[in-house]
Amino acid sequence: MTPHRELLARHRQVLPSWLALYYDEPIALVDGEGRRVVDAEGNEYLDFFGGILTTMTGYKVPEVVAAIQRQAAEMLHTSTLYLIEPQIELAEKLIERSPIPDAKVFFVNSGSEANEAALLLATAYRRSNQILAVRNSYHGRTFSAVAITGNRAWSPTSLSPVDVTYIHGGYKYRSPFGHLPDDEFTAACVADLRDMLAIATAGDVAAMIAEPIQGVGGFVTPPDGFFGAMKEVLDEHGILFISDEVQTGWGRTGEHFWGIDAHGMVPDIITFAKGLGNGLAIGGVIARAEIMDCLTANSISTFGGNPLATAGALANLEYLIEHDLQTNALKVGQHLRSRLDDLADRSEIIGEVRGKGLMLGVELVRPSSTEPNPSAAKTIMEEAKAGGLLIGKGGLYGNVLRIAPPLTLTEAEADEGYEIIERAVTSAEV
Repeated sequence: MTPHRELLARHRQVLPSWLALYYDEPIALVDGEGRRVVDAEGNEYLDFFGGILTTMTGYKVPEVVAAIQRQAAEMLHTSTLYLIEPQIELAEKLIERSPIPDAKVFFVNSGSEANEAALLLATAYRRSNQILAVRNSYHGRTFSAVAITGNRAWSPTSLSPVDVTYIHGGYKYRSPFGHLPDDEFTAACVADLRDMLAIATAGDVAAMIAEPIQGVGGFVTPPDGFFGAMKEVLDEHGILFISDEVQTGWGRTGEHFWGIDAHGMVPDIITFAKGLGNGLAIGGVIARAEIMDCLTANSISTFGGNPLATAGALANLEYLIEHDLQTNALKVGQHLRSRLDDLADRSEIIGEVRGKGLMLGVELVRPSSTEPNPSAAKTIMEEAKAGGLLIGKGGLYGNVLRIAPPLTLTEAEADEGYEIIERAVTSAEV
């Protein structure tokens, strides 16, 4: 039995059946450097998914590794009952980069937990359990996060601690308003928001939560200004806006440091995770001080903001800023996007290419239709893996390729990955 098959047998024996695995023959990744990883059987891959948009600066970044090693040699853990200098310094740097005035930061361990904390703050501050969420959204696997996830494929229960109303988002490709120009599309969705507030809610809504670009939903990218127009309506009612930046933060979209910056508005709360830690477990919430301080009960976080995670995240953030990886994401992302757009023009199974920077989605359809084509996505992923490339998959129907490599990706690596994708698409068309 091969190492991977042996691991799979052991995995199935002790881990949940609902724990998703990629590929017909799942692999274990055991080493990596730069943008490349190696599996347990010695196969090397160019990584275009980065541990679900988490390995932001790449593998074995010397500055990040050194910071983790230094901290591990001194103190791994203390909890928030004690002062933690790297936590404080990281919070200071995040506030410098935050569009939110008079902000404070609370650290947790994941994006799911960050969204849980944001919901707690918003509902306590507004004294309401009513939440607006976006159709086709994904906000995590915990109880409240599942409750505000507008994607049936990732919603295992209808039970909920909050009262959720789902509104139209920016998924033009499958929207009833999708035929409209961007400005008219935005206006139609805003009008629908007004209507839903009038007929589907019971007064004081606590908050609306949205991803600037939907991640699991298939890198759905609304027109610029879309959420800014919605926030004008929210402001009329005092409703808070939570920007879920778990996948769009840190300059991944190229054009901006935060995904919401493309919408000409300032959110009330930002949630973050994934790329900040480059693999370390860290997430958090940035909010106006009056919102962050609204809780009246005591609270702590045993692991959130621990010395190891914050020291590593601080080094990772400094590396990203010093090397201007946002600009690299814009430049290399535009190059890769142009090649994917060209491929779409020639392919009968690519319905749409979308996204920004190094966050690109390719929606696959049946030839001469808009019918979702999940079998093509599966074939392309398998063929890409065989060719030495790892990519992700998403969308309500599992028919969208998700391309999100580390922000250090070079143009040569972008071309290398594209050529593997092109061959895989050709195989799926046969």
